[in-house]
Amino acid sequence: MRRTFALVIAAALLLVPSAPLNAHHAFGAEFDPNAPLRLQGKVVKLEWVNPHTWIHLEHVNQAGAKEVWMVEGGTPNTLLRRGLKRESLAYGTEIIVDGYQTKDHSLKRANGRNITFADGRKIFMGSSGTGAPRDGRDPTEPPTPPAAKKPPGGALIQ
Repeated sequence: MRRTFALVIAAALLLVPSAPLNAHHAFGAEFDPNAPLRLQGKVVKLEWVNPHTWIHLEHVNQAGAKEVWMVEGGTPNTLLRRGLKRESLAYGTEIIVDGYQTKDHSLKRANGRNITFADGRKIFMGSSGTGAPRDGRDPTEPPTPPAAKKPPGGALIQ
């Protein structure tokens, strides 16, 4: 009986279709909190997919050459709740993205924190959590406690 059960389980596992797994990652696993950047350009492609959206924008670098950057954002559901819709990022839409470059600086890829539109609207679009910089732009981020004050000639006051 046990042997039959084990064979059934083994056969079932063999029948499970194997597919590549896209593991979800923490900010710190892929992006460099010490490499902030600002990209400005037009949207050339949009991937409105889980677990992260990807905005591709054409940016002109300091040398005047055009580069296409991939910018990671939060999940589509999260962005919708913040007021960002797929239609807001139609091809050709001019945007500014503040974010952080990937740890591999040879790649044209970044994690977007804020997106600013030509009309001045600014939306937090970045991921937060493990390794993400606490920069005050994440509306769900707890406030940073005030720095300790040191009186003249005294000990620190908390």
